[in-house]
Amino acid sequence: MQSVDFDLIICGGGPVGQSVAALLARRQRPAARIAVIDMKTPEQAAADPRTIALSYGSRQILEELGAWDDIGRSATAIEQIHVSRRGHFGRTLLDRKDYDLPALGYVARYGEVNRALASAIAPLGLTLMRPAEAQDISEVDEHVAVTLKDGQVLRAALVIQAEGGVFGEQQQKTLQRDYQQLGVIAHVHADQPVAHRAFERFTDEGPLALLPQDDGYALVWCVRPATGEQLLALEDTAFLAALQRTFGERVGRFTRISPRHAFPLGLNARPGQGRRVVAIGNAAQTLHPVAGQGLNLGLRDSRVLADVLARDLTPQALQAFDRQRDQDRGLTIRLTDLMARIFAGSPQGSPLQAALGLSLGAIDLLPGARALLAGQMMFGRR
Repeated sequence: MQSVDFDLIICGGGPVGQSVAALLARRQRPAARIAVIDMKTPEQAAADPRTIALSYGSRQILEELGAWDDIGRSATAIEQIHVSRRGHFGRTLLDRKDYDLPALGYVARYGEVNRALASAIAPLGLTLMRPAEAQDISEVDEHVAVTLKDGQVLRAALVIQAEGGVFGEQQQKTLQRDYQQLGVIAHVHADQPVAHRAFERFTDEGPLALLPQDDGYALVWCVRPATGEQLLALEDTAFLAALQRTFGERVGRFTRISPRHAFPLGLNARPGQGRRVVAIGNAAQTLHPVAGQGLNLGLRDSRVLADVLARDLTPQALQAFDRQRDQDRGLTIRLTDLMARIFAGSPQGSPLQAALGLSLGAIDLLPGARALLAGQMMFGRR
């Protein structure tokens, strides 16, 4: 079959893939010479019900793309983040007023982010191939060949791999760690919700996050596999009682819960990379959900990569991108990995777990430390 030539091919049409495509088009890269390949139709991507946390820095990127207004209409602002350790002294409270921002972040539906970005990139003239599946990516001489499932071959100077997937279903990367945890997710209601306040509560088995959304909370409860299976098997009333015992009564009594789901948690980062292929987002680093940094780190990848490739489409440009992203990626991976391992690998009530609780108290007493933590969560290392 005859090949088709492009300047760039982006494999993966989720938020990170769409963002880097739109940013490149807005930086005067010829849009028709940029191909975006994704296995899902736009309608399928827009129907994704998952909940995500977007940092304020991610909002700024989405504003640049013209996608934020649509997302913001249904997103819930996070104005405060309350971080605590169950059964121990020590907590910290991050407040948007301390940083003169309208919000620290936002809770949105993954499908709505996809839909808004699809609307934003539609008029740009990009070559969108959806649904389509890349079965092989190979470097040939001075270009990269992408073979689709239907046999068509696409060629480009560079390929951006933005098709992340979930931990447990990905090809193993250089740095991989199975935390032996499950993330139990659901939507819960409480009778005394605190408007626009998110909670991150560290338990003996892992973090428990409540993110304000609509008239309730998106729940992400990280536990060991045996506990996760037990929680999934409980009737709703018994599950809510277990959640109440673990979280406490900061939002009153939990009253209702949606159907529950669970997924394995792990770290899979630092992929092997060719001269003309670069990975961003979950394709480069899949993280533990503690602190909700995965998609935000990916959107920061997309902005820096677009800035670099707007000037140059050579392997040297990809090397420059890696250098610029090394510090932010490395720090975010180390922080999330450390917190995950403290709970996944330490005995319940261990000194390491107690030390984390004490550190939370110290952070709350030191405005400078609070500002560093908030800055990393909102904007990454810059």
